[in-house]
Amino acid sequence: MPHQPRVSRTLLTVAVVLVGLAGCDAIQQQLGLENPAEKAARAEADGRAVGGACRQSGRAIEDCYAIYSWLPKSSIYEGWRDMDAYMRDNKLETVEPQLPPVGPPGAKKKTASDDSATAKAVKKAAEK
Repeated sequence: MPHQPRVSRTLLTVAVVLVGLAGCDAIQQQLGLENPAEKAARAEADGRAVGGACRQSGRAIEDCYAIYSWLPKSSIYEGWRDMDAYMRDNKLETVEPQLPPVGPPGAKKKTASDDSATAKAVKKAAEK
């Protein structure tokens, strides 16, 4: 029976290592660490989606570059070009955007009080 403690200790060690390795992605995600390849792939996919949406909404490619400056221009262009070909082939019209474009990641979102404060400042400046 002296073999049993060694086997259980080995199994316990293997279990702890496996649990630790399984949690690596969760730990990295909690710390905000990203795999550079995954980040680049996501930016590429986001750029293509944004480019296609810009073309469908009738935005010029230069406007898309300016609005979505944090995304790669090459992927925005690929998405824009693909959607342009698709819309021409299927004789689709542009869809006018109903909402203003989004701000870059990490930018402060405007609130209603920010808008009213800006309007008051503009009104004061106009009065002078």
